[in-house]
Amino acid sequence: MVSKSQSVYDQLKRPLRDLRISVTDKCNFRCSYCMPAELFGPDYPFLERHEILSFEEIERLTKLFVNSLGVKKIRITGGEPLMRKDLPQLIEKINKIDGIEDIAMTTNGVLLPKYAKALKEAGLMRVSISLDSLNDELFGKINGRGVSVKAVLDGIEAAKEAGLTVKINMVVKRGMNEKEVVPMAKFFRKHGHILRFIEFMDVGNTNEWRLDDVYSKKQIINDIHEVMPLEPIEPNYVGEVATRYRYVDSDDEIGVISSVTDAFCKSCNRARISAEGKLYTCLFSSSGHDLREVVRSPLSDKEVSKHIESIWEGRKDQYSVDRSYLKHKRKKIEMSHIGG
Repeated sequence: MVSKSQSVYDQLKRPLRDLRISVTDKCNFRCSYCMPAELFGPDYPFLERHEILSFEEIERLTKLFVNSLGVKKIRITGGEPLMRKDLPQLIEKINKIDGIEDIAMTTNGVLLPKYAKALKEAGLMRVSISLDSLNDELFGKINGRGVSVKAVLDGIEAAKEAGLTVKINMVVKRGMNEKEVVPMAKFFRKHGHILRFIEFMDVGNTNEWRLDDVYSKKQIINDIHEVMPLEPIEPNYVGEVATRYRYVDSDDEIGVISSVTDAFCKSCNRARISAEGKLYTCLFSSSGHDLREVVRSPLSDKEVSKHIESIWEGRKDQYSVDRSYLKHKRKKIEMSHIGG
């Protein structure tokens, strides 16, 4: 097996450090920018149990990514990952893998009151919780299920009480919730949680993305700066996707993820495994590499590792850089399959 100190680089000399693993394509929300209810209805053909990677298969693949490619950080995603039965068991398996420095999860938060303590005890370190408005009526409309803001705030509090580090993610879309930017910033500054704003992205094919609907990083920062002055601060680490800002004369901060107006492809060091076991080397990929078939084959760990290495070494994705040059809209994997 390749030494953990060895790194593998893609065609643009980018290493792999961050692996995001989707554990389910199901979600209890129907957010308009991700899984619109009119398309993901009661008869939608979600993946069958046998089509999804088992915890043992995920554990094996994670070990290979850590040992062969130098992965340091794992993020569990979905769909809504807490809809996967016995998820703390998977976290415990991953936490035992030598070489992993960080285990995080992205969630809508409503199931955290039930699971936060068990997740923390299993080894989960951080959660990113999605919340797009503090206005109950608007948030219920956005999530497509009428779920209240309080349900998410209860999840945030449960995560905090369990000892998990908490960040809040807000997708900002023009005409949907741009007026919520400043109220959200004020609220989470007061409550001591880092808020990250995310530009509305053209992930997948079902969210009817248009460039005109993007509320840019510049506009978000200007809105907040007029009320609470901001200053830029350095990233925490190479490849961090959020541009960081601090409220002047404080240690309180926010971040903006701006893959549309300020592409960060050149430092992208992350890959994604979908719930059905396909490896995607870009969030905007049209197709993935089937690892489920490989991991269920008689191939040895060394052979599987070599296969994965060859995929990463051939990688040259930089969709956000190329977006403006693409003449034709291309089919892309849905966000509900590979998380954020």
